[in-house]
Amino acid sequence: MKRILSLFLTLLFFISAVQAKDLRFAQISDVRYSQENSAPLQAIIKDINKQKNVEFTVFTGDNINKPSPAELESFLKEAKKLKTPFYIILGDKEVNKLKHMSKAEYIDIIKKNVRSYKPEKPNYTFEKEKVIFIAADGSKDVIPSPNGYYKDDVLEFLDTELSKYPEHNVIILQHFPIIPPSNKESHYTFKPENYLAVLSKHKNVKAIISGHFGVNSEKTHNGIVHITTAGAPYYRIIDILDCDSANPTIWAQLNQAK
Repeated sequence: MKRILSLFLTLLFFISAVQAKDLRFAQISDVRYSQENSAPLQAIIKDINKQKNVEFTVFTGDNINKPSPAELESFLKEAKKLKTPFYIILGDKEVNKLKHMSKAEYIDIIKKNVRSYKPEKPNYTFEKEKVIFIAADGSKDVIPSPNGYYKDDVLEFLDTELSKYPEHNVIILQHFPIIPPSNKESHYTFKPENYLAVLSKHKNVKAIISGHFGVNSEKTHNGIVHITTAGAPYYRIIDILDCDSANPTIWAQLNQAK
């Protein structure tokens, strides 16, 4: 009887292990691509293409070095060399209405050049393996600055999306960290308490992934892992293990392209 019970428990464990779902994706941040300096992005893409089981890549802002349609189109041409689909979040370098690159123009160029997704706005949501990913935009195209600002409409969008998926694990993708990874006041986010108040209403956010500060950092605040990644040559491979469980394991591996 004990032998049968042992075999039964072993079978249950095996079935559970087989059914567990893992998800792997790549993060690139602050690459600040320019046509004169394309090598850092090319090196990172080459590295990611060698990685196994990467389902998609996310660019978390400062993807180009100046607000220029020509630079963005050139960047996208390089990004399409990735073997994975990719998603894009705005940083503080990319948009400036006074320099002929508004958010609307930026999004329009992406829609014309990228097959992975067709965003209508810089804030959007997508799902992978039952994990919900929310892109939150803290950039400004009028008087841009290194201080992030998640305006009321962005926080309302975030609150609405989090309310839609109370039973799902949620990962938020953004450029500007809410929990500063270093004491660089010039890069702090304006009124982070408003953003934190939204997060406090929900229990489904497992990680917030960002860039901007030029440092590599991992901090846990109120049960949420805050992952910040520096620019080239660094990038991350992020694994969500047992991603459909209530408490998935999130492992953010830091890599350096050569």
